[in-house]
Amino acid sequence: MKQYDFTEGNIFKQLIRFSWPIMFTNLLQTSYQLIDSLWVGNLLGATALGAVAVSGTILFTVLSFIIGLNNAALTILSQQKGKDNETGLKRYLNAFVVILTTIAIVLGAIGYFFSEQFLSMLGTPEVMMEQANAYLQINFIGILFLFGYNFISTVLRALGDSKTPVRFVMIAVALNTVLDPIFISVFNWGVEGAAYATVLSQGVAFLYGLIYILSKKLAPFSMPTLPAKAEVGLILNLGIPSGLQMSVISAGSAAIMSVVTGFGGGVVAGFSAAQRLDSLLMQPAHALSTAVSSMAGQNIGVKNWSRVKGIAKYGVLYNFSIMLANGIVVVFLAEYGVKLFIRDESAVEFGKTYLQIIALCYPFLGINFILNGIVRAAGAMYQVLVLNIISFWVLRYPLTALFAMLFGEIGIAIGMGASFVISSVIAIGYYRFGKWREKELFKKSK
Repeated sequence: MKQYDFTEGNIFKQLIRFSWPIMFTNLLQTSYQLIDSLWVGNLLGATALGAVAVSGTILFTVLSFIIGLNNAALTILSQQKGKDNETGLKRYLNAFVVILTTIAIVLGAIGYFFSEQFLSMLGTPEVMMEQANAYLQINFIGILFLFGYNFISTVLRALGDSKTPVRFVMIAVALNTVLDPIFISVFNWGVEGAAYATVLSQGVAFLYGLIYILSKKLAPFSMPTLPAKAEVGLILNLGIPSGLQMSVISAGSAAIMSVVTGFGGGVVAGFSAAQRLDSLLMQPAHALSTAVSSMAGQNIGVKNWSRVKGIAKYGVLYNFSIMLANGIVVVFLAEYGVKLFIRDESAVEFGKTYLQIIALCYPFLGINFILNGIVRAAGAMYQVLVLNIISFWVLRYPLTALFAMLFGEIGIAIGMGASFVISSVIAIGYYRFGKWREKELFKKSK
C-alpha cells in the first residue's frame, strides 16, 4: 500500500485521498457496535441488550483512553516520519509496543477482577448484573487485541497509509456479524457468546494486521526491548493528557445527559436517537482531524510551517463544506432519520427539532476538530486538554443548562449549538496566537 510523504506534493489532493479511508474505517467501527446491539436485542431481548449497553459504557471509557494514547503515538511517529529518522521511528515504535502491552495487561487484569464493582458504581440493575458482568469480563480478557489492532492502524496512518487499516476493521466487522448469531443462538452461549464473538473478531483482525504489516515491512517493528527512560517519559507526557482529553469529553457528555433527563422520557428518547445520527454525521470531521494531524505531524517534524498552515487552511475549508452539506441535508430529512430509531410522536418531534437546530452548527464544531488536530500534532497535548475543558465544562454544559432553563427542552439544542460556535472562535484564536509552535518533543533525542 502507498505511504504518503506529506512534506511535499499537492496538499488538497493528499487530504482527500488520505481522509476518505479513515472516514470509511470510522463508519465500520460505528457499524460494529450497532450490529452487536441488533443481534443481542433481537435474539436475547431487552434485559440482555441493557446489560451489553451498561458494560459498553465502561468499555467505551477504556477505548477512549486507547484513542488518547494513540493520539500521542500519531504525534510522535508522524514527526519521526517527517524527519525521515528511521532509527528514531524504530525506537519509539518499540517503546510504544512495550508500554501499550503493559498497560493492556494491567487494565485487563483490573477490569476482569473488579468488573462487578465497576458495574455497581454505575447502578446496574440486579436483573442485568450477571449478564453484564460476564460480558465485561470476557471483553477485558481480550483487551490486548483491542489495543493491538487500534495501534497498528495508528502506526500506518502516522506513516501516511490510511487504506491498509480498512482491511483490519472490515475483517473484525465481517467476523463479528457472522459469529454473533452463531455463538448467541446456535451454541446457546447468550450474552457471553456476543462477548466471545467480539474478542475473537478483534483477535483475528489484530493477528492478521500484525502478520500483514511484518510480512510487507510496512513499519520497522522489531523484537521488543526495554525502552529508554527519555522515550517512556515523552510517551507518558503526551499520552496521559491525551487520554484525559477523552475522559473530559465522556464526562461532559454525561453531564449534558443529566440536563436532558430532566425533561422526561420523550425528550431522552428523542435526544438519544439524534445522538446516534450525530455520531454518523460527525464522522467526516473525526476523520479529517486524524488526517490533518498525520499530515501536519510530518511537516512539524521538519519545521515546514508554511505547509502546516496550508494543511490547516485546506482542512478547515474541506471540513466546513462537507459539514455544511451534511447540515443542510439533516434540516430536510431529520424527521425520517429519527424515525429509524423511534416512533413515539413526542420523541420524534423533539429529535427532529433538535437536529434541525444543531445541524447548521456542525461546521463550527468541525473547526475545533481540525485545528485541535493540528495543535495536537505539535505535541501540545496539555493545551488541547485545556481547550476541551473550556469547550465542554465552561461552554457546552453551562450553556445547555442555561438555555434549557430559559427556553425549555428546545434550549438544549440552542445551548449546544451556541457552544459549538463560541468554542470554534476560541480554537481559531489559540491556533493563530498560541505558543503551540514552540513545542519541542525530541530535544533529548540523539
